[in-house]
Amino acid sequence: MSLLPQHNLPNAITGRDALEGIRAQIRDMRTDNIAVLAKRARELGGVIPLWFGEGDVVTPEFIRDAAKKTLDDGATFYVPNMRGLATLNEALSDYQTHWHGRPIPIERTTVAPGGMQALYMALELLVDVGTNVVYVAPQWPNIHNAIHLIGGEPRPVSLDFDTDWRLDLDKLFARCDARTRAIFLSTPSNPTGWTASREEMQALLDFSRRTGIWIISDEVYARLYFDGEIAPSIVQVAEDGDRVIAINSFSKAWAMTGWRVGWLTHPSAVADQLGAMTQYINSGTSAMVQAGAAAALRQGEPLVSEIRGRIKAGLDLAYEKLPKIPGMILPEKPRGGMYAFFALQGEPDATALCERILETARVGLAPGYHFGESSRAFLRMCTFRETEQMRLALDRMVDAMT
Repeated sequence: MSLLPQHNLPNAITGRDALEGIRAQIRDMRTDNIAVLAKRARELGGVIPLWFGEGDVVTPEFIRDAAKKTLDDGATFYVPNMRGLATLNEALSDYQTHWHGRPIPIERTTVAPGGMQALYMALELLVDVGTNVVYVAPQWPNIHNAIHLIGGEPRPVSLDFDTDWRLDLDKLFARCDARTRAIFLSTPSNPTGWTASREEMQALLDFSRRTGIWIISDEVYARLYFDGEIAPSIVQVAEDGDRVIAINSFSKAWAMTGWRVGWLTHPSAVADQLGAMTQYINSGTSAMVQAGAAAALRQGEPLVSEIRGRIKAGLDLAYEKLPKIPGMILPEKPRGGMYAFFALQGEPDATALCERILETARVGLAPGYHFGESSRAFLRMCTFRETEQMRLALDRMVDAMT
């Protein structure tokens, strides 16, 4: 005889019933991506894939060796410090102090398994159901969806576009209200390459100080900057007590996309809260991955320079070849990032154009609607590829479209 309580439950729960039982934010998430194009690319064969935000450089040996040594030393247990191991935290403190020109102690940094996890933690720290986050668009789609997933309202404010992308700060600030918890921006931007100036960073900080609204600055592409060795950062103008969080990752500038390691730079006052969140969200970043990240910071400046040069060469090639295509709309050359972002006259929705380029030129590009309505006509091309492969892809496009 069963001692379990008996309930009047239906004999079976259908898939639809189960779906209705989950949180609305998860049920309603957008999941469309370039999977359809990728499937067609596999069928066609010989496609040069320039749609992902990932280069073609394998993580260098010195980073891999540091991780392997940690494994060989037996560091396969739980990490004892949720906010990062001392070796990586100290390396991050030294690195940021050097590049930002002011002391960034270890209390201001928290390591996370990936830049996306770091970003999600920042949002989780600040956003309640019913509040909103104002963000600069066009924008990586994960931002809109992460705000939605937490239960906040995503509020995009598009960059203005004529011959280039420009930020209207008055328009951005006007979208904020009493329920706004944060302004989010990516700089250099994915996908446009727009990069905030130091003066714009100062204006954002001044607005935060007046209103109490946080600034979350995604600076994953900061070292992929073509007017210097690092892009202007909110950390360069903010004090420890300011309501400012910078998000960063090892994925792009150190060729470590598959490692999943990033960090947050934040006020020291919230360090304990982020440590507790780390414990309950991901229980820390593995020791071997942190060892590789520390080696990247300590020994990786030649690598960063090489990667920046590779991206810039691909971008220069794109700006040489793309204007040969009739009707090409090409913004001013980006100051940073790893993308060419362009449109074609008479093509208000680039989705069909991406399909056509895939079929006729065997080149895979990302359609702009993934990054918001304001960029529906645009296409994104990753330029972090071997130069001759970039040349072949662009020549194919020119041949197919002229």
